Amino acid sequence: MTPATTEQLAARYGDGYKWYATVTVMVGTIAMVLSATIVNVALPDIMGEFGMGQDKAQWLSTAFLASMTATMLATAWTMASFGRRASYSMALIAFIIGSVLGGLSPNDDVLIVARIIQGAAAGLVQPLAMVVIFQAFPPERRGTAMGIYGVGVILAPALGPTLGGMLIDNYSWRYVFFLGPPFCLAGIFMSQTFLATKNTTQSPSFDWLGFGLLSLGIAAFLAALANGQRLGWDSPLVTGGFLLSVIAMSGFIWQEQRSATPIVALRVYLNPRFAAAAAVAFILGLGLYGSTYLVPLFVQTIQGYTPTESGLLLMPAGIALGIVFPLAGRMSDRVAPHVLILGGLFLFGVSSFLMTDVDTSTDFWAFAGWVVIGRIGLGFILPSLNVGALRVLDQSMVSQGAGAINFVRQLGGAVGVSLLSVTLERQTTTYASEFNAMQTGGQAAAHTLDVLALLLTRAGVLDKVTVAIRSDEAYRFFSRMIAAQASVMGFRESFLFVAVIFFAALIPAWYMRPKKPNR
Repeated sequence: MTPATTEQLAARYGDGYKWYATVTVMVGTIAMVLSATIVNVALPDIMGEFGMGQDKAQWLSTAFLASMTATMLATAWTMASFGRRASYSMALIAFIIGSVLGGLSPNDDVLIVARIIQGAAAGLVQPLAMVVIFQAFPPERRGTAMGIYGVGVILAPALGPTLGGMLIDNYSWRYVFFLGPPFCLAGIFMSQTFLATKNTTQSPSFDWLGFGLLSLGIAAFLAALANGQRLGWDSPLVTGGFLLSVIAMSGFIWQEQRSATPIVALRVYLNPRFAAAAAVAFILGLGLYGSTYLVPLFVQTIQGYTPTESGLLLMPAGIALGIVFPLAGRMSDRVAPHVLILGGLFLFGVSSFLMTDVDTSTDFWAFAGWVVIGRIGLGFILPSLNVGALRVLDQSMVSQGAGAINFVRQLGGAVGVSLLSVTLERQTTTYASEFNAMQTGGQAAAHTLDVLALLLTRAGVLDKVTVAIRSDEAYRFFSRMIAAQASVMGFRESFLFVAVIFFAALIPAWYMRPKKPNR
């Protein structure tokens, strides 16, 4: 390994070095983003093979995002201790191990462990990539760099679900775990040439107590949230989990204030504009990852789409995002970031609101168009949010700020997937109970059952059976209709929840606007 600083590498490769470094970190990030999104297309097949309920299946997304959230805060320490080259390579090797373990998982518990390993690796890579780009480019070109970097990263969720769907339909869901490792191997190879090594022999100390308290707080909160609907919100396990989370997070804040080397520099949140950006990032993560979890689940479980069709539904949105992202990156160098963020949040909110009209017969292109609107909004938000948040910090705080803003967004994603899973299950159960209550003892219900029995008999489904059997079959068919409609209403309520939180995010986004200079 040849020792080299960023300045030495820039002098060696000239003006093109900043692009070499960008491509290097982009290759690894593609693998992470690909894995984070493509598993959602495989969820119904995984649930079928392992007999998982929705309450446990959501951990395939939540475990990835939760572990990613925790390790993001260790990025600055990892880079200082091992250098960017070694940190990046170690993270990619860990991701390869997690991917292979996921593809060969014998049961759902091992699969969730594999997702935790993948998420932990992804948590190190994404902030590292931002730091590399921000230090390789001058301030006036960082927005453009983030836009170009984003194009490559966005190609993964644009094409990944379709490719993954084809693999699932023709082979098995296990193959989707083997799409990322080739990108990881390429990233490891390129990092040996284009990323800086550790330039000091002294390793900084790390706040292990704070890291442990944070991890415990996140895990306890998500576990309590996931089990609340199944065990009851007043059960000892759920209330104890929430209480443990509050205690652990309070201890984390106390520890960070007294630690000489905090993993989160809480003082960055004292900057009002950065705090506003953090609030937007949390809501963005909550809505973005939550809706990405809901859409493939809806079209496969309610509309009966195949994984390939589900991936094709998401492809136009990914292409639109790939077109908008670099344009928004260039605009963020010239236009106040809060303006683009406000427009993007509004578009994503409109997209989610339109999805509240979904049903079993929603047209493919109508649904795809609604998703496209949201992804156009997302294309305006992401580069502007990163640039707007880090621009207000001193250069010495960029690394901590990058970790902090990504941490908040990923925390929102982990909470969002779990919260929307609970919302979906709760609303579906509520509507099913109400629909059943409306039918009990009613003449309309009895008439409907008679009509169903007659139609099924004419169709040959209930031919040559007794009247009692006909009534039982009609009742079962009627029950399935009610359950399906309750599920549709549950999804509608969940999409409405996403729309509401994005419209609510307009408030902190407005506070991101720069202060007017004093006269």
